[in-house]
Amino acid sequence: MPDSTSVEDCHRIAAQYGLVQQFPRSVRELFQQHALEETPKSDDRAFHRSRWWTVLSNASLIDAAKTEAVRNGFAVEVDNSCDDWDYSRAAEYLLGRIRELRTKHARACLISGGEVTVKVTDGGVGGRNQQFALACALQIAGDELAVLSAGSDGIDGNSPAAGAVVDGTTLSRAAALGLNATQSLSGFNAYPLFERLGDAIVTGPTGNNLRDVRILLVS
Repeated sequence: MPDSTSVEDCHRIAAQYGLVQQFPRSVRELFQQHALEETPKSDDRAFHRSRWWTVLSNASLIDAAKTEAVRNGFAVEVDNSCDDWDYSRAAEYLLGRIRELRTKHARACLISGGEVTVKVTDGGVGGRNQQFALACALQIAGDELAVLSAGSDGIDGNSPAAGAVVDGTTLSRAAALGLNATQSLSGFNAYPLFERLGDAIVTGPTGNNLRDVRILLVS
């Protein structure tokens, strides 16, 4: 597919948000040395006789999850509005939505696609899905709610997991093992906690990337 953006766009955005100094050295040097290569545009000869179309997308993933949830007797709603939100804001919003659904349905399922964001400082081992899940765990302790968050590529941040599952018992089970969920969250170190609990989702790399899926259940 042709790329409508340019190397100039990359440099402009990086400068606008002060990103260059935050990049790993290998990436930073590409910007500093102006070594980024331009991508082919729509007038490139490679595209004169080519066609392309989407085979799978995040919508495909969401539709499959919705079909399965309906088959299992859940009232399902899809809400992708928190795509690209900070993980903590997304957790608060989606938990509010599933609690609202609980007032209307005995068995409710909220599905959310796309990806949340995490600004990591001196982090441990984890990723955006586990960070989101742990943030939810801190807000649903003792409640009859379950939350799954995972990446379709099987890779979440710098961890071996794709994501994690939490419910109202996560905090008490963690405490019983001497684990501090609040410290794990603030230290961006969610994977060791979920690995100890057996609640990390480990699939290995799937070879596909349809972005992330978050599923919130109440029954």
